[in-house]
Amino acid sequence: MSTFITIIGTAGAVVLLLAYAMVSSGRMSADGLTYQLLNFGGAATLMINSAYHSAWPSAILNLVWSGIGVWTLSRFVARRATARRHTAEPAPAPAPAHGQ
Repeated sequence: MSTFITIIGTAGAVVLLLAYAMVSSGRMSADGLTYQLLNFGGAATLMINSAYHSAWPSAILNLVWSGIGVWTLSRFVARRATARRHTAEPAPAPAPAHGQ
């Protein structure tokens, strides 16, 4: 089990560093869904690794980081759902002109 936890913790660290490097180099938008997914995934796996090794300050930090990720991703989902509803609704009929 320890080897598995080490592997996912290392993968999480690599994912976070990759996402940060991509945003810092201008190759990825920090406002994009991809960055937010990578950020959440990296934080969640580091949280698991840290908690397993009883590194509580790091586990708590990554718990909060993951929580922010969940909040941000839920906003993405809500915005997309709203956008889909608006594009699916038919446009209102124009009002008749005066005198007709």
